[in-house]
Amino acid sequence: MKFLLNGDEPGRTTILLAHGAGAAMDTPWMATTAGALAECGFRVARFEFSYMAARRTGGSKRPPAKAGTYVPEYLAAVDALPCDGPLLIGGKSMGGRVASLVAQSLYDAGRIKGLICLGFPFHAPNKPEKTRYDHLTGITCPTLICQGTRDQFGSREEVEGYPLSPAVDLFWLEDGDHDLKPRKRLTGRSLDGHLATVAERTCSWTAAQG
Repeated sequence: MKFLLNGDEPGRTTILLAHGAGAAMDTPWMATTAGALAECGFRVARFEFSYMAARRTGGSKRPPAKAGTYVPEYLAAVDALPCDGPLLIGGKSMGGRVASLVAQSLYDAGRIKGLICLGFPFHAPNKPEKTRYDHLTGITCPTLICQGTRDQFGSREEVEGYPLSPAVDLFWLEDGDHDLKPRKRLTGRSLDGHLATVAERTCSWTAAQG
């Protein structure tokens, strides 16, 4: 399995990140996020699910299968990743959702310290009744979800009404969309600024876990 590494220094806390449904592990968004996290002292490892890796060699560009399909691949990435320090798992959108499906068992086994989701897809766009958070109502694995306040997969107004576990820490990015990107003309904020803030929040959140 291929990994892209940022901040690859001995003893650092590693964050294993999976990509979203439609964009690969080496997109500017993923690279900027990994770089910001590395600047804050993390070792960041990015990997791709098989359907995305296949696209690089002319494979089908059809949408991915259901998130649960990729649980074995996420577990394989955890097994394959050399790591000499604490491990956090997570990802962007679908990648974070797949990580959330394996987090509790890995946490119970003492293999990870927590879960980080960047833009969690709480429901399909324009289908708020089709929610995807049931497993987060009883999770005990420490979880950080960084979410844009106007995310069409789960806005602040919607998500704050969900019965999420006390182990879930929601961090809101003002005016952020599903990519956490704010409207600069309206807010004066930028995507890079929001991603740097995510990295800083991840650092303080991780430190608070002990």
